[in-house]
Amino acid sequence: MTEKPNPPFEMDVSKLMAEFKMPGVDLETIMATQRKNIEALTKANQLAIEGVQTMMRRQAEILRSGFEEASTAMRDIMQTSSPEDRIAHQTEAAKHSVERALAHARELAEIMARAGNEAFDVLHHRVEETLDEVRDAVAKKGQTARK
Repeated sequence: MTEKPNPPFEMDVSKLMAEFKMPGVDLETIMATQRKNIEALTKANQLAIEGVQTMMRRQAEILRSGFEEASTAMRDIMQTSSPEDRIAHQTEAAKHSVERALAHARELAEIMARAGNEAFDVLHHRVEETLDEVRDAVAKKGQTARK
């Protein structure tokens, strides 16, 4: 099956913008700024994806160790002779499970928060750079106009 052409995504935007020369507008600067914006978005997305992958790997590790711990706890409970000892072991195992689950939930939340913060920092830094670039372009234009 042949793919249908998609003209809006195949055109060279820089060539199109060059045809529309506007006085006082530096298209190269605008294009460079947009390239940097896209690079920052790409990097932020990559950091977010890596965070999700890290979290998923950790979840798999937690699940695997949880099954192993449950199996061991069940064996220990079944080896106890009196009903009182079994109840005591079950209670202790349940308490331990709840504590581990809360610790794991906290750990996973921290992984995602760290990834989100890293992605946000990239975008925040880029917004600051963009504002500096706009300020510099306006100042440059003002200096050129005064001459």
